[in-house]
Amino acid sequence: MTTPATPTPAPTPAPKKSGKSTIIIAILSVLVLVQSVKIYLDYQEKVEVKAELATTEEDLASTMQRLNDVKLELDQKIEEIAKLGGDVTELEKAKAEVTAELKRSNSRNSKAIKELKDRLEGYEQLLKIKDEEIDKLKSLNQELYTENRTLKTKQNVLSDSLNKVNKNKAELATKVALASQLKAENINLVSVNDKGKEKEPPFRKRQLEKIKVEFTIADNKVAPIEGKKILVRVIDQNGQPIFDTTKGSGTFILNGKEEFFTSAQEILFDNTGQKLSFTYDKGSEYTAGSYTVEIFTDGYLMGSTRFEVR
Repeated sequence: MTTPATPTPAPTPAPKKSGKSTIIIAILSVLVLVQSVKIYLDYQEKVEVKAELATTEEDLASTMQRLNDVKLELDQKIEEIAKLGGDVTELEKAKAEVTAELKRSNSRNSKAIKELKDRLEGYEQLLKIKDEEIDKLKSLNQELYTENRTLKTKQNVLSDSLNKVNKNKAELATKVALASQLKAENINLVSVNDKGKEKEPPFRKRQLEKIKVEFTIADNKVAPIEGKKILVRVIDQNGQPIFDTTKGSGTFILNGKEEFFTSAQEILFDNTGQKLSFTYDKGSEYTAGSYTVEIFTDGYLMGSTRFEVR
């Protein structure tokens, strides 16, 4: 090629990135560390002063300290993931729950302490999952930094890397969502007559008056402690739901469609192996055939069973 007669001005060097952000992060890390040490020392002093307190009080103090440590870790994870460009919605929700628990009265019995410990395990499991997400986000940011120093011809490599990371994040979010779904176990179905006498299936249609469904919510330390609406749906031999809006039936969204449910209950899920019981009086004779009982919450199936009417 022929060199142009007029020299081309030299490209202006790209300004170097300031190291102020790194310094600020380092200072904040030191402050958080100092605060953690101060909290730990304060706790040690309280333990020494109140050594004569009962085991229950010591256990509560230890549990509350763990809860406070979890809050500090949540603060750190929220700050770190936000700086790395990740989603902190789930962590913010967990932080609000922990903060509310810390503001409660410190007077609790042993059962309440055990329930709190169970919830703590769920929060700690969430923190472990977020550690993996942070590693992936750090890897992503390192890749971005490296790619910014390379030639434009390597942009396709960066694009492929971003797609892989986004896919991994989506898969991780899906796994967490699936892990937090509640399951119904030990599902038991009986018929109940007007005298309260119960009978197990199969049922004779002339003897079938009321259906009683009982089950236990399985242990799930990942699921948050929160209010849940549990729905029971009885499906007849033709695949149609049995419902009566005057007896508590209603509708819910299932797979994007509005469907009827037979009966419902509002509960506070607290991961204590809660046992639920639903009784439904159809008010008319059941047709012979095979019936299905489905249990739902938040639009997903918790469990199901079947019974025969002869």
